Formats: sequence, C-alpha cells, structure tokens
Amino acid sequence: MKAERIDGKRISDEIKDEVALAVESLQQQGITPCLAVVLVGNDPASAVYVRNKKKASERVGILSRTYELEEDTEEDELLHLIEQLNLDKGVHGILVQLPLPSHIDEEKVIFAIDPQKDVDCFHPLNVGMLQTGRKGFLPCTPAGVLALIERSGYTVEGKECVVIGRSHNVGKPTAMLLLQKNATVTICHSKTQNLKEVCKRADILVSAVGKIHTVTADMVKEGAVVIDVGMNRNAEGKLCGDVDFEEVGEVAAAVSPVPGGVGLMTVAMLMENCVTAAKLQHGIL
Repeated sequence: MKAERIDGKRISDEIKDEVALAVESLQQQGITPCLAVVLVGNDPASAVYVRNKKKASERVGILSRTYELEEDTEEDELLHLIEQLNLDKGVHGILVQLPLPSHIDEEKVIFAIDPQKDVDCFHPLNVGMLQTGRKGFLPCTPAGVLALIERSGYTVEGKECVVIGRSHNVGKPTAMLLLQKNATVTICHSKTQNLKEVCKRADILVSAVGKIHTVTADMVKEGAVVIDVGMNRNAEGKLCGDVDFEEVGEVAAAVSPVPGGVGLMTVAMLMENCVTAAKLQHGIL
C-alpha cells in the first residue's frame, strides 16, 4: 500500500493535549469546564460512546456528569432534566446521546438545550452560526474531518472536494466547513447520477454514508486524500468504514482508517467545544 495511513490517534491526542492546557488556563481563572452527558436506554453502542467521552473528559481535566435514564423514561422527564442542566451555572456543556427511544421526539430535545451549552452543535441557532461563519461551536465529526486533513499536512484551499452523504449532522456541515476553507465542494447522495465520475474529480473525498464499500478504488483520483466517516460492521462483526481501505490505498495519497480515524477525532473535538462553551458562558470569547 502506498497511501499514508492518516493517524487519528496521534492527531486526537495532540488536540486533547491542547485542550488540557486550555482547561488548566481556565482553572487558574477559577473556571473548570463541566460536561453533562445524558443517556436514555440501554443501546450498547451509545453506552460505549458515553464511556469514551467520560474517559476523554478525565484526561483533559473536564468535569464529567453522566445521567443514565431508563428506556421507558417519559419525554417530559427528560426535558425537565435538560431544563435543570440549562439553569445550572456549574454545567457548561450538555450532550444528549442519540439515538433516543422512539417515543421521545429528538428534535424537541435538541431544541430544548441552551444553545450556549449545545456542544454537539445540533441546535438550529448553532447550525445557523456555522452557516454564516460566525464564531461558536463546530459540529464535532465535521470539525474532526477537517482537522484530520489539515493536521496531516494537506491543504483544503483551492481543492476540489466531494462529500458523499447529506445528513444534517455530518454531510452538510462537513461540506460547509470545507467551503469556508475556500474549497470547491460537491455534495453527493443517493440520487446523484454518475457518482463514480463525480468522486473521481475529487482532490479530497469524504464518505459519510454508513455503507460498506461505498468507495472503491475506481472511484478515487490518483493522489487524492480520502476521509472515511462510516462506522459499519462487516459479516464477521468487525468494525469497518465506507471505504475499501486496502484497494483505495493503492491509488490515494492518504486514507483515514476505521477504527483509528474520524471516531477518535469526534471525541477530541467535543472536548474542544466544552472549553469553548465555558469561555462563552464566562464572557472570555
């Protein structure tokens, strides 16, 4: 394989080290950032994510509070907890782990979080801030994609970028961040015609579909940078991404692996957002 294996662990560790220094600086001013994570139900993947966020918080010096609610928790009970966390000046970030049980309206829950504590950057106000290029939170996974590219030494400005996937949480905001970095951006989706030809134009190709082997070698331009956001399980139950890693590595200049890529970055960028939230709420930003 000739492609560089983009090292998400190294880059995420770098960011966490920077966050730890920022937390130390805030603590010298009497401020300790605090993240409240709310988990509803018993989804195994969600439980793993929550543990990873708690572990990262401990590493960088951020206080972590975890609220574990039963699967049958009523929507009103969850909204009441969010209201209490909104009012708690000791809590700077609120993260409600998705997906929620089907009887709870996810949109209503997202809207209920104070935008200044919305460290996932899902609230419409923060989405609008992103769209207009204003200072604030960056959505964790898209920000992690951009950091992987730039901290691996690749330039976005002037490049042709293709993002496969148009989800509100990943595809669209990833395209927006690349656009803000002066890339020319195309978003592809299930109705895109000639997907292979469009992708083959890309200097930077990002796949955020959630389907194994969405990206194969014949879709990749020679020397492209390929970022794999997908999190899937193959027939053997092994974690893998959207990209055929081995084949694409014969064509691309660099490929991010799964695991060991974007997933680690998402947690690191969450820690960065917690620091941003603490600064916002104390008038430092």
